[in-house]
Amino acid sequence: MAVICKHFGVCGGCQSQDVPYPEQLARKRRAVQELLWHSAGLQRPAVEPVVGMPVGDDGMPRHFRHKAAFVFAPKDARGRGLVMGHYAFRSRRIVPVLECPVQSVRANELAFALRDHLSRAQVTAAGPGLEGIVRHVVIRTSHDDREALVLLVVTRNDKSLRKPLRAFLASDGRPDGLFVTVHDRDDPYMVGDRVLRIDGRTHIRETRLGPTFLLSPTAFFQTNPDAAAAMVDEVVGQAAAGAPPTGGLHVLDLYAGSGLFALPLARAGHTVTAIEENRQAVKDGIANATLNRIPQTRVLFVTARTEDYLRRMRATPDLVVLDPPRQGCAPSVIQCVFHELRPQRAIYVSCNPEAFAGELPAMLDAGYGLDRVQPVDMFPHTDHVELVATLTASRRASR
Repeated sequence: MAVICKHFGVCGGCQSQDVPYPEQLARKRRAVQELLWHSAGLQRPAVEPVVGMPVGDDGMPRHFRHKAAFVFAPKDARGRGLVMGHYAFRSRRIVPVLECPVQSVRANELAFALRDHLSRAQVTAAGPGLEGIVRHVVIRTSHDDREALVLLVVTRNDKSLRKPLRAFLASDGRPDGLFVTVHDRDDPYMVGDRVLRIDGRTHIRETRLGPTFLLSPTAFFQTNPDAAAAMVDEVVGQAAAGAPPTGGLHVLDLYAGSGLFALPLARAGHTVTAIEENRQAVKDGIANATLNRIPQTRVLFVTARTEDYLRRMRATPDLVVLDPPRQGCAPSVIQCVFHELRPQRAIYVSCNPEAFAGELPAMLDAGYGLDRVQPVDMFPHTDHVELVATLTASRRASR
């Protein structure tokens, strides 16, 4: 089978472009089924077919990543010249690329145009020792590619950047906003502590999910809007399935971010308390609620660690939504939600099915049944899959 990218097999971004897309989805469903069987002991886990992404004429998805990122590297061993690419599979070696079909069209155009301006100005790449200047470029585009923000990550705010950035902003394809962040430490984080706005807008608007979301260049928001919309639809649909004929539910949204699930749930008629420890995400969530004319009586954002908030909570919500980071929930969160609060229903959104499977036995032991698991293909052509799991109290799954 022909692959969609000339760098496949060298670049580490995709591992399964050579597999027909229906088979990719089937493999991911089987992987989730086997994981729940082996890790949680479920004999017949209720795993739905994976929600796939839109495809082209050849049946393969393209341009689904609307948060794009590239890394810069020196062109030669002496640190001269500049190339841009991705890391090789399971390596820190940088593979120069001429295309990236999984990232949005406009994001690619902006990244390669910026690379060319930096290269002509002889700006140096940071390199392994961080002696040079440019490290990464991150581009956030709206689902329709009409709006875009560019963030350039550098080791220092060097004067050699002025000319190429001015030329970049003077071009016909300029972004709606340009930012620079200084990050001079050798750590796993991409963005530095401070972000400088060079020109243009501070946010773009994403409308794919129903409510409109304001996105800054550093905001955590799902990379694939189509997949995010599928997860929102699943959460809202499962909430509706457990709601009374009249009136909505009282929903506790844990690890709420800037309101990915809280705002659609509030718009659907539920009353949501959204818990998030990141202050900027809470500010973005409040701004998003205001933008969508959702009153505080319908959705309330609270700045708090999930563990701390649960310790002082007394009333039991009708529904708890959990969308934890990749490492999953702390044991105290599982204990409090499923053994102490005991809502009638819980919806667990997982970007790491292995972590969810490890926590699932404690939920089942608390008397919850696993009603439904809906996998979503956030990143086609990779082994990664995300899922939305619905659990109901007073029922036990067959193990």
